[in-house]
Amino acid sequence: MMFLKAFIVGGLICVIGQLLIDLTKLTPARILVLFVCVGVLLGGLGVYQYLIDFAGAGATVPLTGFGANLAKGIKEAVAKDGFLGVITGGLQASAAGITVAMISGIVVALICKPKDKG
Repeated sequence: MMFLKAFIVGGLICVIGQLLIDLTKLTPARILVLFVCVGVLLGGLGVYQYLIDFAGAGATVPLTGFGANLAKGIKEAVAKDGFLGVITGGLQASAAGITVAMISGIVVALICKPKDKG
């Protein structure tokens, strides 16, 4: 049942993104930033945690989950380190995900031999 919940919630987040692409003049980059900001907002308010508890990876894998993770890290770091946590908390909380994304990008670039458009 957890797989079905994850599929439905993750799919709905993707449907929202596709609708934004099809029905607005927003560029994909702006939509990605919007998703991260919505995740930060909902994570900061504590609302996104309910979605994570319900759908697991269906809520944590999309960019909204990344934003919620940033907000959670900032909240925890501010409680621990004070104002300095505003700067360090988000990166500490998401360092593993950022590192995996960077290493994956390097590996794919080495395998696929990317070329400049032009």
